[in-house]
Amino acid sequence: EGKLPWRDNEFDSRCVRLKQSMYDAAQAVYTAGIRHFLCGMATGCDTYFCEVIMELRSMYEDITIEAAIPWQGQSERWSEYQRRRYNRLVSECDYQTVVQSYYSDDCMIRRNHYMVDNASVLIAAYDGRAGGTRSTILYALRQGIEVIELPV
Repeated sequence: EGKLPWRDNEFDSRCVRLKQSMYDAAQAVYTAGIRHFLCGMATGCDTYFCEVIMELRSMYEDITIEAAIPWQGQSERWSEYQRRRYNRLVSECDYQTVVQSYYSDDCMIRRNHYMVDNASVLIAAYDGRAGGTRSTILYALRQGIEVIELPV
């Protein structure tokens, strides 16, 4: 949430548009045959995406959702609100994969690679800046994975 221009104001019109773009992209890949969705479970865009997929799952019972968690204590330092939201989402996912039990400098990269390595399409909210999202997009392209970029 800290990197997003609207911070944690999900009523901001830019956030509302991004969530609609996520929904439209997820609907499109569902229509194309994708039934299993992986979510990285970070605050901000990962959380929004997980909630969008849960909304779709309420309409399409054949959708499954996997929480891809970079390390066991991911939410430990988050606010109480963020932790409650995270715990609810993780508990509602069909599968939970914890990439590693401890924090390390590369655990987010390992989580991102896990998701790409188990995907046929990557839907990424991307603002054009260097960082984890760009690295994940480039990794997906090198792996021959289709990338759908949603502007932030």
